[in-house]
Amino acid sequence: MIDEDLMRRALFHAGRAAGATTPNPLVGAVVVSAGGVIVGQARHPRAGDPHAEVLALDEAGPRALGGTLFVTLEPCCHHGRTPPCTARIIESGVARVVVAMVDPNPIVHGRGISELRAAGIRVDVGLLEAEARRLNRPFVTVQTLGRPEVIIKAATSADGRIAARPGERTAISSPESARRTQHLRAMADAVAVGAGTVLADDPLLTARDMVRSRPLTRVVFDRRLRTPPRARLLATVEDGPVIILTTDQVLEREPARARALQDAGATVAGGGDDIARALRRLVAYDISSVLVEGGALVHRALLDADLVDTAHLIVAPVRLGPGGVLLFGTGDVGMGGTAPRSVERVGPDTWMEFDVHGNR
Repeated sequence: MIDEDLMRRALFHAGRAAGATTPNPLVGAVVVSAGGVIVGQARHPRAGDPHAEVLALDEAGPRALGGTLFVTLEPCCHHGRTPPCTARIIESGVARVVVAMVDPNPIVHGRGISELRAAGIRVDVGLLEAEARRLNRPFVTVQTLGRPEVIIKAATSADGRIAARPGERTAISSPESARRTQHLRAMADAVAVGAGTVLADDPLLTARDMVRSRPLTRVVFDRRLRTPPRARLLATVEDGPVIILTTDQVLEREPARARALQDAGATVAGGGDDIARALRRLVAYDISSVLVEGGALVHRALLDADLVDTAHLIVAPVRLGPGGVLLFGTGDVGMGGTAPRSVERVGPDTWMEFDVHGNR
């Protein structure tokens, strides 16, 4: 096997833990013996558990001596919830380590690589870096920008409408697209909507028919604290936490309304007067990625503030006419001329994915 094949195997293992490791990154590792045989492979399963490198080296045992470790992220060199991986790697006797990307966490950032090299281990960096960065976009975004990765998803008619009329619930996408949406939710740490969507649709915002090792957090952007305490998502707090982000001014002015929502099981937090600040607050709740499903005002605010990383647009073969609510307030299904990363047919719908900010 060539190095690229082995790193792709490590990336595959890392991806198997998608949705489970936050606030930690997704990491996979493969150990190859001095004779070129795979003798250990693993993924980091969840925060607090051993890291992928340690698990792969444990599987390899003495067969790692003189071999090569392929790992998707720079090994850690500090004591966190687990001991430093660099010490275990040095102890294993591997002769070479191939790292896909440097850890953006400033506690590590290059120090792990330097420690391995100082111990006489050859370290090669950058193999399939773009793929590794894309896999860990939530972790990279938190470490570099201090906020979660923002993924927006909207279903629109062929004439760029997301509802037949303001405030009216309108089914647009197909059952096939609905199932794929559940998969998107399952991969994210949180799903978010605006208060208008809660009032119009009364959604549950759960990941149905999907297995998750962590509860899915539901987030409501609610500047005026209009979410009713009897909303369906508050009747299902056992399925996942509910966080309502409002403004500091409303919290001071409407303490009884905030208490009623808290009594119903929600966490009510300020900072929602600035959507960038509101997003940063979510990091404290171990949220590294948030899927924002609506509505139009929230999507527009995120786009105007340049806070969208990925967009999923589902275009259904129906027309709602001039009275419908425009997608993003403009009806532009082409994301301002940005070329989609992928275009697929999902049932009768066209599903487009856009990398708004590429692999930052």
